[in-house]
Amino acid sequence: MTRPTVLVARPDNAGDVLLAGPAVRAVAAGARRVVLLAGPYGRAAAELLPGVDDVLEWRTPWIDPGHVPMTEDRAARLVDAVRAHAPDTALILTSFHQSALPLALLLRLAGTRRIAAISEDYPGSLLDVRHVVDESVDVPEAERMLGLARAAGFELPPGDDGRLAVRGPLPDVSRLTGPPGYVVVHPGTTAPARAWPADDHARTVKELVESGLRVVVTGHETALTAEVAGTYAADLGGATTFAELAAVLAGASVVVAGNTGPAHLAAAVGTPVVSLFSPVVPAARWAPYGVPSVVLGDQEAPCRGTRARTCPVPGHPCLTSVTTEQVVRSVRSLR
Repeated sequence: MTRPTVLVARPDNAGDVLLAGPAVRAVAAGARRVVLLAGPYGRAAAELLPGVDDVLEWRTPWIDPGHVPMTEDRAARLVDAVRAHAPDTALILTSFHQSALPLALLLRLAGTRRIAAISEDYPGSLLDVRHVVDESVDVPEAERMLGLARAAGFELPPGDDGRLAVRGPLPDVSRLTGPPGYVVVHPGTTAPARAWPADDHARTVKELVESGLRVVVTGHETALTAEVAGTYAADLGGATTFAELAAVLAGASVVVAGNTGPAHLAAAVGTPVVSLFSPVVPAARWAPYGVPSVVLGDQEAPCRGTRARTCPVPGHPCLTSVTTEQVVRSVRSLR
């Protein structure tokens, strides 16, 4: 039997794409070729995933945070691009609050013969494999997506532990970091509701250095990384590509980060994480997967489950309640 060409769609952020890695590897084990449909914020992560042969980029209007308009031309560009790749099968990977059906419609128009997705809503003829899950149970996102791959007939190959992973070899970043064994502090997040205050990050960096540890600060927000690094840490703000950031995280003994892409990238290179986690989404679904971790933050705070991008509670108590002493102690427990 000829192996199929499979399109796997995860048009979301970098962390979402990294969490799709086990499902992608399961598909790759049974496919001739894997095309990953990603958005612009997830493309760099998609290019690092083992098992991906090609990346197709498309900004998805019902997912992209930039309020991209849905137009006939935009739809036609995707339909034409998918036809050019001619997938036999497509898997649409979503989070529990997203619908797979708009994309299923476009893929059907592109001629995709077999489409699989998780869908609570009745899909009619849009899906060939409708995988139904109990969304009242918080399952790690990586396992939820792998469950869809299995429902579509794809299994991880023997010896694959199902953890997150990236494609190697990674770049040599020793010129930026010095020898391995440092602590990475990544203060930035894509949503303010998930951010621990900058001055707390800066005090943590100072306390870690004064306790004898080397610290590297990462992120693309250069003003923020400079403030957090101060005179104590190496400031790599804006200095790395996504692959170089993966290498920086791989050389760390521990990473301190919020619920953001680099926390999942740290997990993908096997580095323990101190997770400063706002409960606007469930930690049981989105905490660092498959590596030792400590989740800090009040998971019962009033913002719980709101999916808010800006904190809806005065004072941001879910994370401002976290102390620098807790973070330093957690770092030491994971080293």
